[in-house]
Amino acid sequence: MKLAFPIFALLAAAAVASAGIADARPAKPAAPACDRPTFRVILDVGHTAQEPGAVSARGVPEYDFNLRLARRIAAALVKAGFAHTVLLLTDGAAQPALLARVQRANAMQAQLFVSIHHDSVPEFLLAAWEFLGADGRFSDRFKGHALFVSRDNARFRQSLAFAQLLGRALKSHRLEYTPHYTLKLMGPRRRLLVDARAGVYRFDQLVVLKDARMPAVLLEAGSIVNRAEELSMESPERQALIAAAMVEAVEKFCAAGRQ
Repeated sequence: MKLAFPIFALLAAAAVASAGIADARPAKPAAPACDRPTFRVILDVGHTAQEPGAVSARGVPEYDFNLRLARRIAAALVKAGFAHTVLLLTDGAAQPALLARVQRANAMQAQLFVSIHHDSVPEFLLAAWEFLGADGRFSDRFKGHALFVSRDNARFRQSLAFAQLLGRALKSHRLEYTPHYTLKLMGPRRRLLVDARAGVYRFDQLVVLKDARMPAVLLEAGSIVNRAEELSMESPERQALIAAAMVEAVEKFCAAGRQ
């Protein structure tokens, strides 16, 4: 009977030691939620050199703004670890270029497609002015960015999710979206606002949004016919804010596994 307690104690100690050894084994690492090096983002530079889109208040083609901003965003994404970021440039006339860019994007099998643009307004809202001896057209009535998604995109829910992430990230950087697409005066360019906090609109029939086989969003980064905002859009500071917001949104989208 005197040996019972010591034997029991030894057995208990051995069990505790064994458990301790088991607990000390390194836990199997969880699979990463976002594999940044393999996550492919396509940054579509809106319009082409031949069909440059809108013209700014000071006579600069929209395509120039689109290319500068897209390059800034691409550099920020690569720096953040998204090494497979692709800058998509297209040549030629407008309609063939639209079809070509979406075909190329689909062939790349990317996880996200973002088209970079800068905004204008309908012709009847533009007024004449002179800048450095040249005639120009402007409208200071509206400013701000806008985001567009297509309900006809096969990944509409994911497209909307990313647009919401980007809209909130832009807002966190104190950038406001423009509400003018909700106004009757926009006529055929009027759009349905689907997220009033993030500034997300529907543009169902836009080719690059509806025909992309991946989540797709179009960003109108700001109004280049607004004379003050045009200068802001040219600044490295504004471009850096937009690029930072894009990186933040892509990181969250990738980590959530929504692609």
